[in-house]
Amino acid sequence: MNRTPSSRMCVPGAAAFAAALLASCVVAPPPGAVFVRTAPPAAIVEVRGVAPGPGFVWISGYHAWRGGAYVWVPGRWEARPHPHAVWVSGAWRHHRNGWYWVDGHWK
Repeated sequence: MNRTPSSRMCVPGAAAFAAALLASCVVAPPPGAVFVRTAPPAAIVEVRGVAPGPGFVWISGYHAWRGGAYVWVPGRWEARPHPHAVWVSGAWRHHRNGWYWVDGHWK
């Protein structure tokens, strides 16, 4: 390939810029977060079944940290608190201190 020296220098510069940008986007854990050293297991695939009625939303199951181990909390159907409500799923987030849980909520 016939590249100019300036094009070869752009790639490391772009990578350094992207790394600095991502490092600045780290979200602080919520106050009182409990850190777990081991990553959560993969989510279990659940059968949803039929919604019990109109306006119900499926809330996916998740692994919770209880008693020093991960336990599966099954998913459930839940009625929307208002017609246009959207469920934002909870998630495990990684931090330098380990993994912590962010609760799901209605938006």
